[in-house]
Amino acid sequence: MKTETHCFDPSILREYDIRGVVGSTLKEADCYFAGRAFGTVLRRRGAKTVAIGFDGRKSSPSFCNEVIRGLNMCGLDVENVGLGPTPMVYFAMKSRGLDAAIVVTGSHGPVSSNGIKMALKSGPFYSQAIQNIGRLAELGDFEHGEGKTVSIDVQDAYVDRLLKDYTGSKDLTIAWDNGNGAAGEILRRLTSKLPGKHILLFDKIDAAFPNHHPDPAVAENLIDLQKAVHDNECDVGVAFDGDADRIGAVDEKGNILWADILMAIYAAKVLKTHPGASVVADVKSSLVLFDEISRLGGKPIMGNSGHSIIKAKMLETGAPLGGELAGHICFADHYYGFDDGLYCAIRLLNIRNHAGKPLSSLVSHLPEMYNTPEVRFQVPATRKFKIAPEIKKRLRSDNKEGVLINDTDGVRVTTPEGWWLVRASNSEDVMTVRAEGFTSEGLENLKDQVIEQLKLSGIESPF
Repeated sequence: MKTETHCFDPSILREYDIRGVVGSTLKEADCYFAGRAFGTVLRRRGAKTVAIGFDGRKSSPSFCNEVIRGLNMCGLDVENVGLGPTPMVYFAMKSRGLDAAIVVTGSHGPVSSNGIKMALKSGPFYSQAIQNIGRLAELGDFEHGEGKTVSIDVQDAYVDRLLKDYTGSKDLTIAWDNGNGAAGEILRRLTSKLPGKHILLFDKIDAAFPNHHPDPAVAENLIDLQKAVHDNECDVGVAFDGDADRIGAVDEKGNILWADILMAIYAAKVLKTHPGASVVADVKSSLVLFDEISRLGGKPIMGNSGHSIIKAKMLETGAPLGGELAGHICFADHYYGFDDGLYCAIRLLNIRNHAGKPLSSLVSHLPEMYNTPEVRFQVPATRKFKIAPEIKKRLRSDNKEGVLINDTDGVRVTTPEGWWLVRASNSEDVMTVRAEGFTSEGLENLKDQVIEQLKLSGIESPF
């Protein structure tokens, strides 16, 4: 038998998934060999079955077929759940007792891109495990067999599972912004079974994203949702990214509730039934969240950014809740521990319903902070991972009183005025910066510190 080998473009093997430009760095052959390599890993772990699905991008059905072919060639049996959001595929894996899941999705990436997300029944699949996909393909070190594929429909079962944890009794008015993402059909089925009035925005699945980009972590992408909430006097507005594993939200006034503030709302509920439990949040999250978790009697854990890392940390600590600023929020309380924007929406509706008062009032006790959004900017690949260590070294040599340095993920610097962060993206040649102050003047001082430190490292600040 002739040995099959394949070299991936190294740029597509990311920290948390495989992602590339369709027809350029990511082609059908890449998808086939991703299936071969991932299938090989699974077979050597004793796995036999895989759930697979895909999003609404034009290339996704053919890419999915190639992944399936690769999995079958390893001797794995595949259950194809078809078009739908990423968490629906994870649900199929968990509920049907399958060994792994794989999703062909470009998530919130550009229209020209696509990708592959992988997960194990036991937890996330990321980092060096993804790099190993490349090594196996390059060596042609594959398992062989003859697996079969069946198509299954889990849409109603998934919707029923989401509804299982809905506990509201009052009619609410909700605006839902699907952003033309992969959750459109699920969202229609879900809202048809929920009480209250539901305004659906852009529920048609259209990977050209003709209305706005499907990334709820960017304020401009929530303008339509804010308008719908205002025009329809909604109680809550929620939004999802392209594959619906992330959530965005606005309150009844149209104010954006960023994911770290959403986490504070969720933590108040979860810690009532899990007193003293750990709650995991990423290093980009507000100080308000970590202080609120402590106030509620929980144990705040500041972890690295990245949804896979958050999930791994939750498994390690037994945390019932975890999330990151980008909007990946995971419930291991009543649910499976993976990131599911639709499930997060159900939990938010429950909280609003039982509170019997406006959503804005649930965060009114939190201290007002002045912060920047997560600001991302391009840097040379050769410099990306060197900048934060340089800043850390300089600050430690200065040894200023009252300055705390956290190097969990990049460098997060806490001062009497607030904190600022500089970190390198694990998946792109970009840096992320964020600052949060107790006052507007303090925020400006913190931004000046970021500007100064980046300048000393030869980088122009995005501020």
